[in-house]
Amino acid sequence: MKKVLIYKKFERFWHWMQAALILLLALTGFEIHGSYSLLGFETAVKYHNIAAYAFIILIAFAIFWHFTTGLWRQYVPTLTNLKSQFNYYLFGIFKNVPHPTKKTVLSKLNPLQKLTYFGLKVLVIPIMVTSGLLYLTYRTSGIDGVQTSNIAGINVIAFVHTAGAFLLVAFIILHLYLITTGKTILTNLEAMITGYEEIDIQDENESTKNENEIDTQKIMEIK
Repeated sequence: MKKVLIYKKFERFWHWMQAALILLLALTGFEIHGSYSLLGFETAVKYHNIAAYAFIILIAFAIFWHFTTGLWRQYVPTLTNLKSQFNYYLFGIFKNVPHPTKKTVLSKLNPLQKLTYFGLKVLVIPIMVTSGLLYLTYRTSGIDGVQTSNIAGINVIAFVHTAGAFLLVAFIILHLYLITTGKTILTNLEAMITGYEEIDIQDENESTKNENEIDTQKIMEIK
């Protein structure tokens, strides 16, 4: 086991800023929806809009970073060990069964995480952003007062946006639970704060050793 840098600075910044903005959007969004009264309707709308624009900017930076670093490959879904991962979270984790997949610097997510994050990034979050922007443009300020834009199906847009919000809240609850499934309850949390985590590098060392042995053999053959 060796403690190595798994999550880089921007990765940690993006993770915590995204979490903060989603929580702020949920807090203000459900108040706008009338679920409770905390900040007041106008204040909730103001902060919800600010958080929404900040979230869009963060998404743009995250997309640029993922594609320039090539780390977008982390989220490509795979069926390999997917069933084993399901069984581990449902049953194996309570019986101290070994984790079916190993975390490495180049492969940080297990198959179930890849599938979940892929769904969030290409489906849930884009739908939330699109429906939110459509809802923002539903009413525009004109010279003669508030004018209503001609966008059909505003009720459908509102329903889709709210449904997406419930999906994000469900993901956060599940995510908080999965944080506690590391070697200790705080292992995964500490890794996302410091960036460092202990991983088994035996397989990587064996691979490097084998490659070095092959190179040495080739040199000897040439001589």
